[in-house]
Amino acid sequence: MSFVSTKSEITRAVAVGGRNLPRVVYAVLALVMIIADQVTKAMVERMIPEHSIVPLIPGFLNLTHTKNPGVAFGLFSGSPAPWKTAILVIISAALLAMVVSMAWRPRELAWATGIGLALILGGALSNLADRIRAGRVVDFVDVYFRSFHWWAFNLADSAIVVGAVFLILHLILSK
Repeated sequence: MSFVSTKSEITRAVAVGGRNLPRVVYAVLALVMIIADQVTKAMVERMIPEHSIVPLIPGFLNLTHTKNPGVAFGLFSGSPAPWKTAILVIISAALLAMVVSMAWRPRELAWATGIGLALILGGALSNLADRIRAGRVVDFVDVYFRSFHWWAFNLADSAIVVGAVFLILHLILSK
């Protein structure tokens, strides 16, 4: 077993390693993300009353149950506009079409790009399904420190952020 140690080895591992993974692997990862997100949201809705707080790590992490009719970071959640959900669904669908196009277009896909796109796709599809079905998503992870609270989020949101980090790292390290 050898470890990657130099910058050029790290760059090569990110840019080339696993490049030949079949796209079905990325599709399965996206599907697993959708299922995991939907299951966790259903568990929260069933087990935690809305607006309740369940401390996990005092002073840092709670489980909660909130319904977000807006987008990331609570944007547009307070808007009473009747067309808000339709616009959010259309924008989400357009962005998803771009992600699918990016994943399908190249003949070969570096593993970091494939994983990043799969995580973004799975998270975005799960949140889109919630928005179409209920006009909102369930958020339940509450991270905080003293009086600073991050916006509540869910597993799909986490997948989208981690997927974006994979894409950014691949972009930076493959140059």
